[in-house]
Amino acid sequence: MSVPVKEVPFAGTVPSPKTENEGMITGNWRTRRPVLDADKCTNCLICWISCPDSSVNQNADVVSFNLKYCKGCGICNEVCPVGAISLAPELDFED
Repeated sequence: MSVPVKEVPFAGTVPSPKTENEGMITGNWRTRRPVLDADKCTNCLICWISCPDSSVNQNADVVSFNLKYCKGCGICNEVCPVGAISLAPELDFED
């Protein structure tokens, strides 16, 4: 059985879901939370490209994090070329 070419994702990529899936929330066991310094951020979106959980959002030239799905791995912090993302202990936050 052959698959029509138009149904194969470009370059083997799989697009992120358009809606949130409450059954896949993983941020509740995170120990470190990404914090953005908006003054340093150049909106290069390397963090967005690198995030394995698709937890980085880019809306109207502003980067934010979807903490429901962020596991606190720190990849965004490591790849940020200007040091705009830091990691803070999760217990420092009330939400």
